[in-house]
Amino acid sequence: MESIQNFLEKIFKLKENKTDIKTEIIAGITTFMTMAYILAVNPSVLSSTGMDAGALFTATALIACVGTLFMAFFANYPFAIAPGMGLNAYFAYTVVKSMGYSWQVALTAVLVEGIIFILISATNIREAIFNAIPKNLKEAVSVGIGLFIAFIGLQNANIIIAGSTLVRLFSLEKYNAVNSVNATMNDVGVGVLLASAGILITSILVINNIKGNILLGILITWGIGIICQLCGIYIPNPELGFYSLLPDFSNGFSVPSLAPILFKFDLKAAISFNFIPVVFAFLFVDMFDTIGTLIGVSSKAGMLDDEGKLPRIKGALLADAVATTVGGIIGTSTATTFVESASGVLEGGRTGLTAVITALLFAVSLLLSPIFLAIPAFATAPALVVVGFYMFTNIANIDLSDLGESIPCYLCILAMPLFYSISEGISIGILSYVILNLFTKNAKKVTPLMAVLAIFFAMKYFIL
Repeated sequence: MESIQNFLEKIFKLKENKTDIKTEIIAGITTFMTMAYILAVNPSVLSSTGMDAGALFTATALIACVGTLFMAFFANYPFAIAPGMGLNAYFAYTVVKSMGYSWQVALTAVLVEGIIFILISATNIREAIFNAIPKNLKEAVSVGIGLFIAFIGLQNANIIIAGSTLVRLFSLEKYNAVNSVNATMNDVGVGVLLASAGILITSILVINNIKGNILLGILITWGIGIICQLCGIYIPNPELGFYSLLPDFSNGFSVPSLAPILFKFDLKAAISFNFIPVVFAFLFVDMFDTIGTLIGVSSKAGMLDDEGKLPRIKGALLADAVATTVGGIIGTSTATTFVESASGVLEGGRTGLTAVITALLFAVSLLLSPIFLAIPAFATAPALVVVGFYMFTNIANIDLSDLGESIPCYLCILAMPLFYSISEGISIGILSYVILNLFTKNAKKVTPLMAVLAIFFAMKYFIL
């Protein structure tokens, strides 16, 4: 046992990072639990293009495992990588369904994007962009991500739904009207109530400083849901997306083949001029989603140095780039660093050992998928809401007395949940920072790279 501890200490430098094996294991499990939904959601989104759903499940689990291991050993950070939400939707609904490309062309774009990112990550370009963002704006990115993931949690649990005011508090009548369904209080209604209870339960655990509070919150909420199902209070309704909370092992432990989507490229399409905007869109969203996540999570974890820089960032960015490339090869959309990594960080995860535990659980999920896929959104939603609060507390680190700093921070924070995008929040933050400081007495604050980024974002909105 002692030899294992020494081995892990040597690789991950646990003492130096003020953590231990038990803490890292709990953090890794928590990160996995909060992002395990991707195992169900990614195949569902991408299969709408005609791709094989079983193969997509295998690809999703594999790239989450491999990509997260890259993060662990390239950078020794507790961050997890998986096919990104938003990027998979762009792949399926924009590139394939709206623009009319085949899914093979879209996979080719993912492959090309990944190769470009590997080349960029070998230089200092992405690292320079990360370091160019002012410290106050980095704190704002963390706050904005906090609101964003809390918003996602509330949506996943249907606590908030669409309405005449864009979003509104859940009501069964409005939910049915908006979604054109006939849901009842025994399916969606119970989910909303359990998610709300889960937020309170998790908060109580947090306030009482119970170790593993976020993970316990997920398991307790899921457990209460199982009891409700056994008592007939919760009634599964698969047609409306409300499934049994009990794991289903009727199909055994087989792993679906990757063959239907492995190496399925359309290289001829890469020669087309119309292919360039597709690659650019993947590049833009992936680059700034990843940078935003690294800024937000590492800022909350206290990993940034005194100058607001993240040590070993090149390794983290390279891990993300290689994972995207491998993902394209095995047949899934762009992989990116997951914001849900914050849940593990807030459980105390500080090293790549957290990432290794998360990766191993993704590997195990290939065989035990019925268990992990049975965890409902209403059980993981409380974790996202509470993690959002933790990240929101970084607002105290923003210098609100300097309006040239604080107004761009405010706009960045506001944009992320309302525009439903980390990258758009960074865009608005950088654009407003440069414009407001250039046209006031603080012009010298604007570095050449920040000015270049602002021009780049302006072109994105007004030209491209």
